[in-house]
Amino acid sequence: MLLRTVRRKLTALVAFSAVAALVVIPVLSWLMHRQLIDEVRTRVPAAIDGFQEELTDDLKDLDVTVRAIAEQDDTERAIAAKDTTALAKLAAPFHDAYPDVDIVFYDRDGQFVATVGCDHARPTIPTRELVTHGVLPHGCEADEKAPIALADVRKVGGAGYVLVCLPLDAPYFANSRAKLGIELALDVGGELQQATQHFPKAHRDAATRHGAIAERKKSGTWAIAYFVPPAIPPATGGTPELKFYAAMDVNDIKTIVRRHLLFAVSILAMVTIVSLALGWRLASRMSRALSRVNRAMQRLEQQEYVKVDVVRTGDELEDLATGFNAMVDGLQERDKLRTTMGKYMTEEVVQHLLAGEVELGGKTLEVTVLFCDLRDFTTLSEKRSAHEIVELLNDYFTEMVDCVMAQGGVVDKYIGDNIMAVFGAPVARADDATRAVRAAVHMRDALVKLNARFEELGRPKLRFGIGLHTGEVVAGNIGSARRMEYTVIGDTVNLASRLQSKTKELATDLLISQATYERARAEIVADAAGEIHVKGREQGVQIYKVNALAV
Repeated sequence: MLLRTVRRKLTALVAFSAVAALVVIPVLSWLMHRQLIDEVRTRVPAAIDGFQEELTDDLKDLDVTVRAIAEQDDTERAIAAKDTTALAKLAAPFHDAYPDVDIVFYDRDGQFVATVGCDHARPTIPTRELVTHGVLPHGCEADEKAPIALADVRKVGGAGYVLVCLPLDAPYFANSRAKLGIELALDVGGELQQATQHFPKAHRDAATRHGAIAERKKSGTWAIAYFVPPAIPPATGGTPELKFYAAMDVNDIKTIVRRHLLFAVSILAMVTIVSLALGWRLASRMSRALSRVNRAMQRLEQQEYVKVDVVRTGDELEDLATGFNAMVDGLQERDKLRTTMGKYMTEEVVQHLLAGEVELGGKTLEVTVLFCDLRDFTTLSEKRSAHEIVELLNDYFTEMVDCVMAQGGVVDKYIGDNIMAVFGAPVARADDATRAVRAAVHMRDALVKLNARFEELGRPKLRFGIGLHTGEVVAGNIGSARRMEYTVIGDTVNLASRLQSKTKELATDLLISQATYERARAEIVADAAGEIHVKGREQGVQIYKVNALAV
């Protein structure tokens, strides 16, 4: 009886909807027409994305060009000798590959030496501080009427500099228009500097960041938006602010949409009538099954892991409910595992482990092991309650672990007040040693700030010692069949712990081994601190005190 009632109500609802649709067809037609016109706005963002990709590729081309030229030994010799012929020959292949790019060479004093592509190159280099792509108001040209340009500067040994510019001029925008099929314009510091031939300048004020439809009798209907490409550095100092515009003529689309809408409305009326004959047969079954899934989905969006009472329909609706319940079980278990693992390692490592890419039984890897131990912690613990010690350690561990995880390290374990962290397992990177040293220096800085906060709270000042060593370990699941732990073992771990202990004798807070120093030396300032002899090793281990990171 209940099902019959539901069926009748739903059938009546469908019938009422059909009659209502026939009544409001003229209004619906107009609303759909307006909605479809607004959908045109989505094409402009798509074109903007295409332009920004082109711009990003151009910046990469600049970077590749300036690096390739700057890293050639012949370039340094030619600049030093001010050999314009040799410099032109060196730059020619790159100018042939990127004809729109201007290339200018300057000596060590920033004075002009040679150029390829510029009509009137700048007599002096615009900046020696620019080490990545940026914006120059007039590019490589000395002419103040020259258009703004993307630029990249690199130092060429001790001989001088190479400056590469890509002017954002009329040909550049014309080429982009041909590729993307939209009109483009560039606003520099509030003034329109470049625009394609048919860009609707009269509609510029109507542009919004998300796109707008602008209509005028004379110029027609346009979808127009403005944007600031994220690849272009923000305006600083004397660099003007750049704002780009993209516009699309939608007059033809309006005509087509109007014709199609009239046809669609006719089809809608016919389909609505036919659907009455079929709707009542599916009403009760679908209402019960889908309403349950829908309610469960809404609760799942709020991260409430509820299941659906399966309606035994014997078709896809029943499979949908069963599959939904299986999905809930999987999501609940995965979230629980992700939450637990996220407390110990970075998201990248969690993804690696969840993908099942860790070998059982162990795998030989080169890693950098970090040990960090608090000084005089036993004495400190005797003078305070267990509650105070736990609170202090939690604050301390929070700061230290953040430094480790920020550099991609994994906290392997806590040994009392001692932290053991690993860089390179289970996910290895080429710069793991550098990341480990950087994390240690950041831990030192974080401890200074933490002690300042502790002083305000009347807490004791903390001191620590950190030791790092790079070498091979066995990394994997170690333990018994009932209780396993992912960790690393080996002589590398022992030596890192020994270096941490050695910091007490040398009255310093950060020691690294020769192996770590060799891999990270380019980014640190360190002093040799002699050798230590470790049981089981025939030769001593050279160690270094780390003073700071290189600027």
